[in-house]
Amino acid sequence: MKNQIIITAGSVSLTATLSQNKTAQAIFQALPIDGSVKRWGDEIYFSIPVIIDEAEDARQEMQVGELAYWPVGTAFCIFFGRTPVSKDNEPRAYSNVNPFGKIDGDATQFRKVEDNERIKITKV
Repeated sequence: MKNQIIITAGSVSLTATLSQNKTAQAIFQALPIDGSVKRWGDEIYFSIPVIIDEAEDARQEMQVGELAYWPVGTAFCIFFGRTPVSKDNEPRAYSNVNPFGKIDGDATQFRKVEDNERIKITKV
């Protein structure tokens, strides 16, 4: 059975389904986590108290709705559109990130979330 989480940022609250990998397991075990949103184009990220090395499947090219962990910044990332380093319409991380899940539903709702709004991640 896959683990699910609830992500609440500003006025947006969506569920996500986690992958079955070490990154997802480490983050799930650390929940609940809260923080302050940083926006980078159509990406939200925030620092979390989890330290994980770069995974074998780490990459920069992402899909709308994907969740990833950024080892360099120890950050939880939500991709929902173009970022400043995108080469086309798909999201692209600044550097390699560990993919670990996907938003259930319309991830573009996160466009309503502003810099410095509170974000909370909890288990379903």
